[in-house]
Amino acid sequence: MILKPNQREQILPLPVVLITTVSSQGIRNAAPWSNFTPILRPLEEVILSSWIKRDTLENIRRTGEFVVNIPQMGMEDAIMICARSYPPEVDEFLEAGLEPHPSTKVKAPGIEGCLAWAECVLEEELVREKFVLIIGKVVHLEVDERFFDADGSMDFQRAKPLSVMLGKDGMSFTYPAFSGRYAEYREMFQASAARRKG
Repeated sequence: MILKPNQREQILPLPVVLITTVSSQGIRNAAPWSNFTPILRPLEEVILSSWIKRDTLENIRRTGEFVVNIPQMGMEDAIMICARSYPPEVDEFLEAGLEPHPSTKVKAPGIEGCLAWAECVLEEELVREKFVLIIGKVVHLEVDERFFDADGSMDFQRAKPLSVMLGKDGMSFTYPAFSGRYAEYREMFQASAARRKG
C-alpha cells in the first residue's frame, strides 16, 4: 500500500507538547505542537517547525523566548482549546483554564499540571517558503519530581505523557506503554567491539 501525501503523517505517534510564549504586549499564548523534537542528547537544543503565520512564531521572534511544556493524560481538553485559532489579543491560559507555572530564566510562564518545563531562548531561525524551523537552546529544565526518580528517569507508565496518532478526520491521543523489553545502551556497541577484537 502506497500512502498519499495527506496520509503520511499517520504512520507513527507524534509527541504532544504545549509551547507557551508571551507577546510584546504581555498577552500569554499556549499552543499545542507535534512537530517538535530534541536535537540529539542531552537536550541542549530543541527544534520546532511552524507555519509562516502563527502567533507563537511571532512571539518567539519578538521576545526570543518560549517554554516547552510536557502535558500528561487528562489535559486533552485544554490542549484542544489551545489548538483553536484565537486573535493575538486573547489570553489562551484563560480560555483553556490553565494555571501558570513560574519560569526561572524566561518571562513566558509554563503550565501547571505538566510533567516538565523546558525554558528556551531562540538560537536560530531557518526560513523556507511555507514554514520556519525554530532552534531553541534549553536554558532551564524543571520536572515534576513526583514522576521522576533521582537519576532523572520518568516513570512514564504512571506519568502518561501524551502523544497523538493522526487520522483522516481526527486524532487519537495516546501515551507510552512498556513493551516488556528493557535494553541497556551498551548493547548497541557490543557487536562493533566484538568485530574490532576479531
